[in-house]
Amino acid sequence: MTEVRKRSVMIAGHPTSVTLEAPFWDALKELAAAEGLSVNALIERVDATRTGNLSSALRVHILAAFRSGT
Repeated sequence: MTEVRKRSVMIAGHPTSVTLEAPFWDALKELAAAEGLSVNALIERVDATRTGNLSSALRVHILAAFRSGT
């Protein structure tokens, strides 16, 4: 079973929490590093364009990035 991790992040100056499975956190770190961003900055970018739940939006963003080879 994959471990689920909950982390606090700051978005637009407000604290919030994000819950993702460990492999998604690892992928998020990898994507942020590849783009020269902090994980928090990447989360803020996804947050600015999402329409639903932040954790779900992050999973979809990660999947799309890996599917496109980014």
